[in-house]
Amino acid sequence: MNDTVVNVFKGQVNEATALAKLLEVSTIVVQQAVDLVDGSLTSDEQLTVQSRYMPGSTIGKHLRHARDHFVLLLDCLSSSSPHVLNYDIRSRNTPMESSRQAARESLLAVIEQLTTVVPEAKLDDSITLQAITPYPQVVQTTFGRELWFAGLHAIHHWSMVRVIAGEMGIKLADSFGFAPSTLVHNANGSLNGEPKT
Repeated sequence: MNDTVVNVFKGQVNEATALAKLLEVSTIVVQQAVDLVDGSLTSDEQLTVQSRYMPGSTIGKHLRHARDHFVLLLDCLSSSSPHVLNYDIRSRNTPMESSRQAARESLLAVIEQLTTVVPEAKLDDSITLQAITPYPQVVQTTFGRELWFAGLHAIHHWSMVRVIAGEMGIKLADSFGFAPSTLVHNANGSLNGEPKT
């Protein structure tokens, strides 16, 4: 575990530093998707190929779904109080699901929105989260917690993108689709002579 993470748990990092780290991680995660679209995919059709292992899943759908979570959170915080967030309100069949250019533009817009909203936010900005699970749920949460979730949620979807890309023989960066804790564990393990898992 790196020193910043340990210090956050000990309460030794101020809010601005913690927000800056969340912004950095969120930006890196979304940038991974931009890099996928720019460097790994070679045709729009690759966004719409359905997985043999995850019926109905496409790279385009996973990119859009993860992007939506960031946008819904950032739009929620940009609205007037009280902040109410509902991740179930998403667009489907959008241009970014079938066009590399549209996907690139949508993902870069999220990075821009992150750099605008996050520096003005507070970790403990209160948000009321509404969800259907299939029963209506209402939960109090914070912006910091939800931004952390959006990043991990995206990584979860990037791991499914990795499977679909693999089905098409597309090689992705070694770090694509892995949680930061896994990458840190693997890096530490390799430094200690342990095999990577």
